[in-house]
Amino acid sequence: MKETILKVNGMVCGGCENRVKNALNQLEGISKVEADYNTGIVKVTSSENVKKEQMEEIIEDIGFEVEKEG
Repeated sequence: MKETILKVNGMVCGGCENRVKNALNQLEGISKVEADYNTGIVKVTSSENVKKEQMEEIIEDIGFEVEKEG
C-alpha cells in the first residue's frame, strides 16, 4: 500500500469533501480517502498500481483543481 497526498483547491465544505472521496473511491485499488476542505489536503491510501495522475484527473473531472508539484 502507498499513501498519496494531494493539494486540492476549490473544496469549501463537507459536501465537497464527500464528492472528492466518492469520486476517488470509484478507482480500483483505492482503499481509503481522507479529505479536509479547511487545508485542501486529500490523503489517498491505495495499491501500488494506482497512479497519482489518475487521481488528479478524477478530481479535476468533477470540477476541482489539483496543485501540481514543481
